[in-house]
Amino acid sequence: MGHYISNLRDIEFCLFDLFGRESILGKSIYADLDRETAMGMLEEVKRLAENDLAASFVDGDREGVDFNPATGDAKLPASFKKSYKTFMDNEWWRIDAPVELGGTAIPPSIRWAIAEMVLGSNPSIHIYASGTAFAHVAYVYGTEEQKKIAKLMVDKQWGATMMLTEPDAGSDVGAGRSKAVKQADGTWHITGTKRYITSGDSDLTDNIIHFVLARPEGGKLGTKGLDLYMVPKFMFDFNTGELGKRNGVYVTSIENKMGLNVSATCEMNLGEKEPAVGYLLGEVHDGIAQMFKVIEYARMMVGTKAIATLSAGYQQALSYAKTRVQGPDLINAKDKASPRVEIIKHPDVRRSLMVQKSYSEGMRALVLYTATIQDAFALGEAEGLDADKLQDLHALNDLLLPIVKGYGSEKSWVLLGTESLQTFGGAGFTEDWPLEQYVRDAKIDTLYEGTTAIQGMDFFFRKIVRDGGRSITLLGKEIAKYASSGGNMPDEKKMLLKALEDVQGMITHMIGIAMESVDDPKQIYKVGLNTSRLLMATGELIIAWLLIQQADIAQTKLANPGRDKDFYDGKVASAKFFVRSVLPHIAVERAVVESETGAIMEISEAAF
Repeated sequence: MGHYISNLRDIEFCLFDLFGRESILGKSIYADLDRETAMGMLEEVKRLAENDLAASFVDGDREGVDFNPATGDAKLPASFKKSYKTFMDNEWWRIDAPVELGGTAIPPSIRWAIAEMVLGSNPSIHIYASGTAFAHVAYVYGTEEQKKIAKLMVDKQWGATMMLTEPDAGSDVGAGRSKAVKQADGTWHITGTKRYITSGDSDLTDNIIHFVLARPEGGKLGTKGLDLYMVPKFMFDFNTGELGKRNGVYVTSIENKMGLNVSATCEMNLGEKEPAVGYLLGEVHDGIAQMFKVIEYARMMVGTKAIATLSAGYQQALSYAKTRVQGPDLINAKDKASPRVEIIKHPDVRRSLMVQKSYSEGMRALVLYTATIQDAFALGEAEGLDADKLQDLHALNDLLLPIVKGYGSEKSWVLLGTESLQTFGGAGFTEDWPLEQYVRDAKIDTLYEGTTAIQGMDFFFRKIVRDGGRSITLLGKEIAKYASSGGNMPDEKKMLLKALEDVQGMITHMIGIAMESVDDPKQIYKVGLNTSRLLMATGELIIAWLLIQQADIAQTKLANPGRDKDFYDGKVASAKFFVRSVLPHIAVERAVVESETGAIMEISEAAF
C-alpha cells in the first residue's frame, strides 16, 4: 500500500447524506447510474488510488522529468508511466470524454469525488490525463471537421495542454505577443514563446494537442483580441489519426521546481524551427471565452487537488499521532515517573488534529457542494429548465469557483505546513514521511490558474459587483434560511447568522468604497487591499454552514448510529470546534475592512 489514505466514508456521507445525490441518479441523463453503481465506482478508485496510483508518487518526485534539450523531448520515470497506464487502462478517462465519443454520463459531483482520490494519491496522473477534458472543449466548440480531432483525442488518448502564459506577460494574459497568420489553406501559422506550460511534453502519449492563445495578425489589443488555436505536436490524418511530420512547437526547457516534479512544466517555442500549424477553434474569433471553459475546469481541479492533499496530510498526521509515544499526560507532567502517552492525548496535538479534520471535511463539502450546482445545471440544460433558473445556477457556480480554488488552495497549503507536517515534529521535515512532499507539491495550487490575490479580485469585482450581487444574495438567503430553521445545533446556527451578517457587512462596505472611487480613483485601493480578505472570510462562512449541516444530520442519526457512532460524534465535534474557534475571527476581519485607510499605498517604495 502506498502513502495515500483516502476518506471514502466522508465522501459517501457528503454525497448521499448531506447532498442527497440519490435524487438525481437513475433519471434523465443519469438514468444508467444508481447509488450502488456510483459507490462501486468510488470503491474501485479508492483501491486504485491507494495502491497502483500512489505507488509511483515518491519516484515521480525523486526522479522527475528527463529532458533532452537537443530533441525537445521529455521522458518520465518507468514507475510513473506504469501507474498512468493502469489509470488509463481502467478507462477512468471516460468520465471526462463527451458521451457522443464514448464518454460516461456521470454527475459532476461523482466525477469530482473520484478526482479527489486520484489527485490525493498522485496528482500528476490526473493532470497528464486531461486530454479527454480538452477533447470535450474541441467537440463542443469545434467545427464539424474539428470534431474529428476531438474523437482522435479520445480514441488515441492523446495529451493536451493549455498555453496562455508568456515570459513578459505573466498573469496579464492580454499582454501576450504570440501571433497567428492565416494561410491560403485555412490553417494558421503561430509564432511566439509560452512559459509554465503544464504537460508540455512527455512519453505517455503519441501526440499532444496544444490549445494556444495567440493574436491574429492585425487583431485588436487586450484579451478580447486573442484567438484559441489547436496546435498538434505531430501533424496527422483527420480521418485515421495516422501521424505525419513533426509540427513546429518545441519544448526549449523544463522548469526546475520545488515540487510536483514529475509534472513537466515547460517553456515552449512556436514557429522558430519550422511553421507551427494551428487550427482556429470553431473558426470564430472568441478565444478568451473559449479558453475560460478550460480555465474553469482547471480551477475546480486545482482546488480539489489542494483539498485532497490536505485530507491526505490529515490522515497521515492522525495515524502518526495515535501511535507516536512521547511525553507524559499533561495532568501528570510534574511526575517524572509517569508513563509516556501517545501524542494524540496532548491538548495542543488534539487542537491541531481537529483544525485539520474540520477544514478537510468542510472543504471537501465545499468542492462537492459546488459540484452539485454543476449537477443541477447539467440536468437543467437536459430537461429544458427555465432560462432564469439556469442563469442563477451558472452565476452561483461562477461565484463558488474562486472560493474552491483560492480559499481551498490557500488554506490547504498553510494547514499542511503549520498543522499536518507539524504533527510529526522534526520527522515531518524528513523524506521518511510524505508530508514534506505534500507541502512542496501543494504550494503551486495557490499560484497557478490565477494566484489567491487574483481569485480575490475576481470574486469581488466580477462575481459580486459585475453580477449585481445576484449570486451572493442567493447564497446568503440559502445560508440565512438554514441558520433560522431551528432544530439541532441552535447555538451554532445563531453564530452562523452573526458571521453571515459580518460577511454581508464587509461586502456592503467594499461596494460603497468602490462607488466612491468613481469620483476619487484612489479609493479603489481600499477595496484592493481587502479583496483577498473577503474571499477568505466568505470561505470560512460557507465551510461553517456546511459543517453545521453535517453535524445537524449526524445528531439525528445518533439516535440509532449503529457502527457509525464515532463517525457521527466526529461530525458534531468538527462543527462545534470550527464555529467556536474560527467563526469569531470573521467579526475581526470585518472591523479591519471597515477601518481601512489605504495609507499603505502612500508609503514610499524605499520605506519597504
